[in-house]
Amino acid sequence: MTPTTEQELSEIIAGSNGPLRIRGSGTRAIGRTDGADLSLASMTGITLYEPGAMTIVAKAGTPVAEIEETLAKENQRLAFEPMDHRTVLGTQGEPTIGGVVAANVSGPRRIAVGACRDFALGVRFVDGSGTVIKNGGRVMKNVTGYDLVKLLAGSYGTLGVLTEVSLKVLPEVETSATLTLRGLDDKTAIRALSSVLGSPFEVTGAAHLAGTTMIRIEGFEASVAYRAGKLRDLLRSFGEATVEDADWTAIRDVRGLADQPGDIWRISTTPSAAADLVAQIDPKAVQYDWGGGLIWALTPEGTDLRTKLGAFDGHATLIRGKAAQTFHPEPAPLAAISQGLRAKFDPRGILNPGLMT
Repeated sequence: MTPTTEQELSEIIAGSNGPLRIRGSGTRAIGRTDGADLSLASMTGITLYEPGAMTIVAKAGTPVAEIEETLAKENQRLAFEPMDHRTVLGTQGEPTIGGVVAANVSGPRRIAVGACRDFALGVRFVDGSGTVIKNGGRVMKNVTGYDLVKLLAGSYGTLGVLTEVSLKVLPEVETSATLTLRGLDDKTAIRALSSVLGSPFEVTGAAHLAGTTMIRIEGFEASVAYRAGKLRDLLRSFGEATVEDADWTAIRDVRGLADQPGDIWRISTTPSAAADLVAQIDPKAVQYDWGGGLIWALTPEGTDLRTKLGAFDGHATLIRGKAAQTFHPEPAPLAAISQGLRAKFDPRGILNPGLMT
């Protein structure tokens, strides 16, 4: 089923007699759920763009590439740098903005500017009964009431099917530079990243993989040059940092792990615990992002990673693989809240059933 209007979508959901599998163009096929395919790929188009207000509104099926191309003409960007999962998952099609918001997809720049949900101003969606709901607007406001915008971001279509999203955008940066250290072990690299992230020099990328530690700074050329010098001084105890070209798109999309066989896990934790967790896993390959707060681990197929890790401060999501539950089990109090929310928004349990449980 591929509705072209919000009304069509509402009628499909209201008249559904069974579960629905919600998707955009299928590029972020994470997790398993049964049901008839319901695609938002035909609900496309930018409905409002106000460069002066740094706001863009688009239908959920609008390709991310179209939005980025439109923003680039006005020297603006999606600041949260959404990951493209196609390389990791081997999927086809064009990533959609609805999928980005539904999965709260954020890239390396999250450490500096925040996640996708922090830039979501408003949403329109259809709940599990077929009711069309609008929440939020086109500007940042501090108001009382339910913030459904933040709730829908990261709900993976289990609370409602997004039809339109409103996002805050930011100006494009003038230039960037990447400081690189080589040969550091994981623990030392994370200490180096923590030292720069705790500095006043506005780091927008902090990653470590295959013995290479990378620190990105962005902004006006003079500012970048000044901060690069200060950060090199700060890093001298870890080695001589050099300014080198770096492919942050490859880091964003985890390309270093994507072309190797095995399961891929996304682990969110505290940077201070990251290296010890990786030692417990003993993965085939690993990439640290967000200064060590985000771990991408490649493991042999069927690895029971959560059993290996035991209880820890964070959560592990199976991005590629089939042997385990996709999302980390929630603590009982949080699980009860999640179940209550789903019962309110989708009382029949037809929207991506079982995906997040």
